[in-house]
Amino acid sequence: MRITYRDTDYVYEIIDGAAINKETTELKIILNGQPITLLKNVNQVWMQQDSEFTIEPDLAQALGRSVSLRYRM
Repeated sequence: MRITYRDTDYVYEIIDGAAINKETTELKIILNGQPITLLKNVNQVWMQQDSEFTIEPDLAQALGRSVSLRYRM
């Protein structure tokens, strides 16, 4: 899938999309070839789990929101 964030296009792939439902709070995706994990906190905000490859918090939120809309979470 594709997302545009701050005038930059990103390509991401959802890992195990069949397991996503309304109660999902963890997403594993591959963003531009790098695996990342997104976690939804108690405030319903998507955040990146610690890893070597880091992204901006707003990009993590935008990715989580994109997946949420796609899967009607």
